[in-house]
Amino acid sequence: MKVIKAKIAEKKVKQIKINTDFIRLDSALKLADLVQSGGHAKAVIQDGEVKVNGEICLARGKKLHAGDKIEFELNVIEVSGE
Repeated sequence: MKVIKAKIAEKKVKQIKINTDFIRLDSALKLADLVQSGGHAKAVIQDGEVKVNGEICLARGKKLHAGDKIEFELNVIEVSGE
């Protein structure tokens, strides 16, 4: 019997701080250095690759507030206020 070991990649948790009431989803992805440009952010959001608070979000203008969480690839971004 052959034993196969697999390592499951862990999600990286990062925090971004905002000093306004909200930040748009596409801007948050850029701020967290998860995408290279606004066009890249638009593409990954429209392709359904981004989750906000556990649900797929297709709205790049989605307003995020302190306490919201973004998931993209193996990254979790927590939005926090000052």
